[in-house]
Amino acid sequence: MLMASALRKDEAVSESSPSWRTFPGQDFPLGVSEVDSGINFAIFSRHATAVTLCLSLPERTDGGMVELALDPKVNKTGDVWHICIKDLPRSNVHYGYRIDGPQGRHQGHCFDSSIVLIDPYAKLVDGRRYFGDASEKLSKFLGTYDFDNLPFDWGENYKFPNIPEKDLVIYEMNVRAFTADESSELDPDIRGSYLGVIEKIPHLLELGVNAVELLPIFEFDELEFQRRPNPRDHMINTWGYSTVNFFAPMSRYSSSGGGPLKASQEFKEMVKAFHGAGIEVILDVVYNHTNEGDDVYPYTTSFRGIDNKVYYMLQENNGQFLNFSGCGNTLNCNHPVVMELILDSLRHWVVEYHVDGFRFDLASVLCRGTDGAPLNAPPLIKAIAKDAILSRCKIIAEPWDCGGLYLVGSFPNWDRWAEWNGKFRDDVRKFIKGDCGMKGSFATRVAGSADLYKVNKRKPYHSVNFVIAHDGFMLYDLVSYNFKHNDANGEGGNDGCNDNFSWNCGFEGETNDSSIKALRSRQMKNFHLALMISQGTPMMLMGDEYAHTRYGNNNSYGHDTALNHFQWGLLEARRSNHFRFFQKVIKFRRTRRVFSRETFLSKNDVTWHEDNWNNHDSNFLAFTLHDSSGEDIYLAFNAHAFFVKVSVPPPPAKRRWFRVVDTNLESPDDFVIEGVPGTGKTYNVAPYSSILLEAKT
Repeated sequence: MLMASALRKDEAVSESSPSWRTFPGQDFPLGVSEVDSGINFAIFSRHATAVTLCLSLPERTDGGMVELALDPKVNKTGDVWHICIKDLPRSNVHYGYRIDGPQGRHQGHCFDSSIVLIDPYAKLVDGRRYFGDASEKLSKFLGTYDFDNLPFDWGENYKFPNIPEKDLVIYEMNVRAFTADESSELDPDIRGSYLGVIEKIPHLLELGVNAVELLPIFEFDELEFQRRPNPRDHMINTWGYSTVNFFAPMSRYSSSGGGPLKASQEFKEMVKAFHGAGIEVILDVVYNHTNEGDDVYPYTTSFRGIDNKVYYMLQENNGQFLNFSGCGNTLNCNHPVVMELILDSLRHWVVEYHVDGFRFDLASVLCRGTDGAPLNAPPLIKAIAKDAILSRCKIIAEPWDCGGLYLVGSFPNWDRWAEWNGKFRDDVRKFIKGDCGMKGSFATRVAGSADLYKVNKRKPYHSVNFVIAHDGFMLYDLVSYNFKHNDANGEGGNDGCNDNFSWNCGFEGETNDSSIKALRSRQMKNFHLALMISQGTPMMLMGDEYAHTRYGNNNSYGHDTALNHFQWGLLEARRSNHFRFFQKVIKFRRTRRVFSRETFLSKNDVTWHEDNWNNHDSNFLAFTLHDSSGEDIYLAFNAHAFFVKVSVPPPPAKRRWFRVVDTNLESPDDFVIEGVPGTGKTYNVAPYSSILLEAKT
């Protein structure tokens, strides 16, 4: 018979146990579900010897928990422990589990029955209510549920944008950082929240992007660095790559400290608003590791204490963590139980929250077996590609990990997976800044990276092209710093990538030198133009549209300050020049078919105006993209420090060349949508600049 067990000495105990009727319950679905006989709880643990359900009820004022010890003879089916409670409230109940089992750490076990653990399948997680509230830095997290509220109203005329992959222009952004700054001029109650993002959707429409890629929005503990004294204990994790739970939206992104249920509802409101504006929502998801730390500084909140040996990759000889994530632990992604957890999580975000796709952080981890060895056909990767519910979703891999498994161009894909193209980033950076010997590689990248992706039925849009992403330099810093400046991170400057392929244009950091500032401006425009005219799917980073700087910090994950926060005042100050150019180029791409082809370029689609590919010292490239209607596009990129006088090819019959872009010119002449006529047979392309001509009648 189930009874309320004694609580720990430091917890309040009720004088009498609630008079609930309990039943054995059922083993499916995992998590909390409402069934005919009451509220059902089910949790997997293969190696546990004792499981206790802990409940915190809304009517209790003493902060204590009621504990129900599960009888393995009655409340266990296979490896799933379960119980059903008849008279439990349908909402506003917090719950967790105490789990005990073998104590052999060398055998991979980490059971500790003194800790109340979060259910991996909890759909909502509650903890502190306000982001970065240091007075609550040691607050505990518990699962909760809600069966009282009506389903979210998506609206009668609601529809998914369903944008073809070839037409995507992705904007990588952080929910909190987008509106947390006072310059957003939003009500303080919604700054840094899902609702705050809704208020700024007009900016994204004006910019011209049609998809957002949100940095992690699964529940995470932003104060994890402050649990103990350490060199990083001044930091607040603002990026969120430290998952607590894979089903629950980040509760402190709700407005007014509203908690997990409000966060869930407001996240849906945000998705609905994005879709109403024709913008897709892609989530950056972190299934390669969790928040539970390493072997030196463990932080047991869920998986580790439930069944460490199942949920994590471990060294066979001593039970210690394998670390392919660089964060201390590695989720055991291709274990059948963990694989199903990940698939259930993905389906939940598609069905419940209507998201349009996922970008998988350090996705090469998902290509490793339970022993950490790379797999040629990883079951999880295949299952995601073939899953019916996920079939409408964009699925994007970051095709590397911290264990050296670099799979750019060779990520197992089943003709579905797209990839962050790291070679595009590196080769474009090198060419634009003037490195020798990069012309051929630059041509390959802007043409769609056929050397990487022209395999089986893969398409150019399976290459997600980017010059800048959240980790690494901002675009402004890429042209302003030769070296990273990460001292503020507390790691002695040892964190962050050293291979940035950046060039400061003649001075390290901020300067008043007008010639250097003008060169930096040209280079930023050159990078943006190269990105937006390339075959494939372009992705840009939040803030680059107004030249945001992190002052050379290329790993700013721990700063909840203006270093990361979108500066709306700077956007206004630069609206007529820098922003205008970025906006115009994006919209030009989206209205010209030659930049977003379904198939890789053939010899009829492009003419390379080049007869000396092997000239190591040549940093100039010109080519024409051909359109079936005759609206050809001519492009030239000059990464030399001197003018290049180039012969312009004849336009198509009955057409003339009109200059649309010359990055050497000041705004508004740097981009003229209707085009400037009168281009002759030659064009003098300025140092470190690029031009775009359009053939028109």
